[in-house]
Amino acid sequence: MLMGRLLVWLACALLATALAACETVQETTVRDAAVVAPVAPAGPDPVQEPTDVKYYGSDEPVRMGLEHFNRGSYGIANRYFKDGVEKAPKDLTAWIGLAASYDRLRRFDLADQAYAQAIRLGGETVQILNDQGYSYMLRGNLTAARRKFEKAYSLDPGNPVIANNLELLNGSRRFIERPPNNQP
Repeated sequence: MLMGRLLVWLACALLATALAACETVQETTVRDAAVVAPVAPAGPDPVQEPTDVKYYGSDEPVRMGLEHFNRGSYGIANRYFKDGVEKAPKDLTAWIGLAASYDRLRRFDLADQAYAQAIRLGGETVQILNDQGYSYMLRGNLTAARRKFEKAYSLDPGNPVIANNLELLNGSRRFIERPPNNQP
């Protein structure tokens, strides 16, 4: 009886050792396959260049800036976007977010500088033109706003955001226009 139990226990120990060895071999195989598997070469990183002095692996400032901007906390969003452009000066999203947050804080002089930097990095994109148009509309410069919106619309005529901003602009223009007999 004792010998039977000893044999069963020994068989279980050998089976457990064999299973552990198989699991280790399988882990090694999967790990090695992941290391050796061919990976498509990545293009240049649009955020960091090899010549940049510092490396920041996290996109946390821009992510938090977008989150606070969408909540309407423009001052907090501005701080995060400013941190984002300091850490990654070639990050187009951070520059656009910084410009938009400056617009909402009515710091149009700083918004113009941020838009200029964004245009240097990415050109006059539909988003930048639309955002600049909105900036001019906030300032009350409806003529400049219309030029920016129409230029953005010519690049992307199906964009509902631009169409909506043009409608908003048209409503603003009708609101402030007065008939000639209503002049002082």
